[in-house]
Amino acid sequence: MQFLLAFIVVAPLVGAVAALLPAPPGLKGSSPDQAVLRHGVTVTGAILLATIVLAVGFDHDHPSKMQATTDISWIPALDVRIHLGIDGISLPLLVLTALLTFLCALHSYFKTPAGPSPKAFVALVLVLESGTLATFAVLDLLLFFLAFEMVLIPMYFLIARWGGAARQAAAWKFILYTLLGSVIMLLGLLLIGLKSGTFDMVALATDNGRGLTSSVQVIAVLAIGVGLAVKTPMWPLHSWLPDAHTAAPTVGSVLLAGVLLKMGTYGFVRILLPIAPDGMHTFAPYLAAFAVVGIVYGSLACLALVRPGSKGDLKRLIAYSSVGHMGFVLLGIASMTPTGVNGALFANIAHGLITGLLFFLVGAVKDRYGTADLDTLSGATGAALYGRAPRLGGLLAFAAVASLGLPGLAGFWGEMLALFGSFDPAEGLSRPAFLTFMSIAAFGTLLTAAYMLLVVRRVCMGEKREEAQRIADIQSYEFAAWTPLVALTVLAGLWPAVLLGLTDPAVQKLLAGGKS
Repeated sequence: MQFLLAFIVVAPLVGAVAALLPAPPGLKGSSPDQAVLRHGVTVTGAILLATIVLAVGFDHDHPSKMQATTDISWIPALDVRIHLGIDGISLPLLVLTALLTFLCALHSYFKTPAGPSPKAFVALVLVLESGTLATFAVLDLLLFFLAFEMVLIPMYFLIARWGGAARQAAAWKFILYTLLGSVIMLLGLLLIGLKSGTFDMVALATDNGRGLTSSVQVIAVLAIGVGLAVKTPMWPLHSWLPDAHTAAPTVGSVLLAGVLLKMGTYGFVRILLPIAPDGMHTFAPYLAAFAVVGIVYGSLACLALVRPGSKGDLKRLIAYSSVGHMGFVLLGIASMTPTGVNGALFANIAHGLITGLLFFLVGAVKDRYGTADLDTLSGATGAALYGRAPRLGGLLAFAAVASLGLPGLAGFWGEMLALFGSFDPAEGLSRPAFLTFMSIAAFGTLLTAAYMLLVVRRVCMGEKREEAQRIADIQSYEFAAWTPLVALTVLAGLWPAVLLGLTDPAVQKLLAGGKS
């Protein structure tokens, strides 16, 4: 188990280096490009298999215990250690990352994004996977920061070199926003480490803020929270996200929404809640207020984009929907209760599955029609997917109703638990304020249903004209890449105890100051 976790984190980096080397003659296949794309599928598949073995070998009777740990001194002068480990909070995110990266590699093998060398593309995806997996596995604050930053450069190049229109501006906006937030976050991490005398996240969580004064905790939460909020993204620090999603290639959007956004909310749960509880208590009402504004704002932006005549882009709409969905995650965290935090973690996984599927589907629609413009898709010769590509239309409708939180699918449980957490927040937080936040967030669910159903009506419905050009329905490689996301969305919706049974003991321990 110890070796397996280290392998999962390091192997993508080795695979990235290997991708840049010439392929052996016997493995080139029909072309060097095909060989390197097959290499990407092989490496990400091996990582996914290792992650599944790790999940099976995980001690499910004690999910609050750190398992598969590695603890090696790295920089003794600063007491920085290569400290790895997983518990019930990080394991689902590790599996989600490995799964989405493999599906993206599989999709790219058959539908290579237009751009420069496939070698560079595969290498960047593997570096991105390594950085994300490391973020969820490391247990040292400085190592967490390095892993957190490691994903920025590959995502920048994926957008800037393989993206669509306005990709350079979107890539620069992405890198500037996230780097600025990260600089502020680093100051907060250093403050905690220097004041407490250690950067070890397990020791700091067990101490539960007792070694830090209230003023230090408040400053640390403010600094670290800004960096995490940019990556989440929280309103009003979200404006880089729609541009990045609109310009990114399909697999870039899937990884950005399904994996990278989770790094910010994971930092809130893993670092701020257990290490600086007094500081979080001070800022929790403000975090909840920004969260519910983001929920309503994201929904209203989507309603504006879906309105006829607005020339709304379907990828941009899904990006704005992510602002709203991540608002529910932040609201659950702000409640500082086991119910709310479990809801936030569940919503994280559900969003990764559903929004990853949505971006795959939108990419498929754009490939077939040459545009993601809603007015064009729903025009006189519009999409009418139910009639022209019924399987694609049905799957898009499924993803839309999953995203709006239909009971029985994964999107329902996280949002419901976040609302329950707000109904009865942690002791010391204003219940009338959180009841107000809960009411506004509940109204946001109605807005979400409105714009998602309008998307289905405009893209999937409509008269099938005989003279309209027939388009291809779901291809076999698309079926292979999307089926796991559909199956897991249904499984998590019908059997939420699988995920909550992992996260709840670990959350209880974190909020109790390291005591089970």
